[in-house]
Amino acid sequence: MTTPTTLTARDARRCHHSAVNPFHSAHYFSPDYAEQFAALGFEDHNAAYLVGRAAAMGAVGAGAVAAAFYNFSHGMISRHLPAAWTVASPEEVLATRLRVADASLRRLLGDEVLASAELAEAAGLALRAAEGCTRHARTLYAAHADLPVPEEPHLAYWHAATLLREHRGDGHLAALLAAGLDPVEALVSHSATGKGMSTRWLLSTRGWSQDDLDAAAARLRGRGLLGPEGELTEAGVRLRAELEDRTDELDLAPYAHLGAEGVARLTELGQGFVLRLVTAGAFPAGLLGKG
Repeated sequence: MTTPTTLTARDARRCHHSAVNPFHSAHYFSPDYAEQFAALGFEDHNAAYLVGRAAAMGAVGAGAVAAAFYNFSHGMISRHLPAAWTVASPEEVLATRLRVADASLRRLLGDEVLASAELAEAAGLALRAAEGCTRHARTLYAAHADLPVPEEPHLAYWHAATLLREHRGDGHLAALLAAGLDPVEALVSHSATGKGMSTRWLLSTRGWSQDDLDAAAARLRGRGLLGPEGELTEAGVRLRAELEDRTDELDLAPYAHLGAEGVARLTELGQGFVLRLVTAGAFPAGLLGKG
């Protein structure tokens, strides 16, 4: 393999989407997540997700989470927060989430992979990349960056993947604001690309109704971004591409810090682990797409 000498924004995007983000996000779909959070007192899957992702910010209310998560309904969030913190403290939630990550990775990858030199190398590379992240205007990244790095390599890699995932996500929200897409418009236009969550998953996890989605689609059609059958127009395709390009720019720093060779190696290693996760059934069918 030729060793790359120049890093591009597309290289960073590829590393994030194919090697970093899936490694972090797999635990949300794990039966371990549902089981352990139910044991903690959160049987509702939306409540479990909300506290698991928000706990790094402390015992925050619905407003702070709606701002940081962007595309979740404030009404849905307020049904769970801040009341959820009387069920379990943020510290208890964070400890549970780490146990979930450990259990799910052990089950999906196996102890041999977790003890491998390759996974330890990936953890080191991802942590080095995270050194290039910045806290300002990065709410979820900054909150998670204050958490200790786990000692075990597979959890250290998962932690680093979390940092990189939230860093990119925080930047993406700034790009959405600049593009003038509200939370539901952002979801609908992303789903129309075929790469976002399916309508079924949006309705079950984000707290919006079909009427909310239909109204957002009408607004997008009014702006010339969506066609009559829900497909993106040329202007819509261009806007979504510009959004990703701007997100790449805002997220380049950690990958530039790691360097072209390091990014290529992290991508290679991470893709191998993600392929194993996918093969082991880590992600549900029907998660992504237009349906």
